[in-house]
Amino acid sequence: MKVLLLNGSPRQKGNTFTALRQIAQQLTLNGIDSEIVWIGNKAVRGCIGCGMCRQQGKGLCVFNDDVCNEIISKMNQSDALIVGSPVYYGTPSGNVLNVLHRMMFCGAKVQNKPAAALTVCRRGGATAAFQCLQMPFQMMNMPIVTSQYWNISYGGAEGQTALDTEGMQTMRTLANNMAWLLTKIHTGEGDVPEREPWAPLNYIR
Repeated sequence: MKVLLLNGSPRQKGNTFTALRQIAQQLTLNGIDSEIVWIGNKAVRGCIGCGMCRQQGKGLCVFNDDVCNEIISKMNQSDALIVGSPVYYGTPSGNVLNVLHRMMFCGAKVQNKPAAALTVCRRGGATAAFQCLQMPFQMMNMPIVTSQYWNISYGGAEGQTALDTEGMQTMRTLANNMAWLLTKIHTGEGDVPEREPWAPLNYIR
């Protein structure tokens, strides 16, 4: 079993990566493989609704000059998807949305595969961006994996989100839940994950 983790930040090793890495490490502890794929900092085309992908019947976008088809191919070989993005003006990054739109429209093999989203921000807008990322999953019959809270982590400077102890715990809980659901789907076995004692981190202390 393998989970594809999409890093939708233009910063390859920034706070979004830090959150995804926490998930990947916890998935490994649960015996689940994962791969973090960086969308990069080059332009990604938006879907223009031309329909050529469906006419060709290959499940790939007719535009092959960016990272989108590579990600679709990786998704087709994966059992689950987790998408991470920084927050820009209360929304996910444009590049990660463009990838998701084209992936879903092209007919990537996502049906019935568990999915989750996470967002990272300095202060606000994370819940709106988080909701936006999850909406395609609902349309594509992808079971949404939850955690102990919304999958949000806070940080400004690179790597600072690692100091958000509650946010990192939320990522680990998400990974545990993803591993449990995948195991149930593929083997019918697996106990409900044991929960860590809640470690709240308030803005003001």
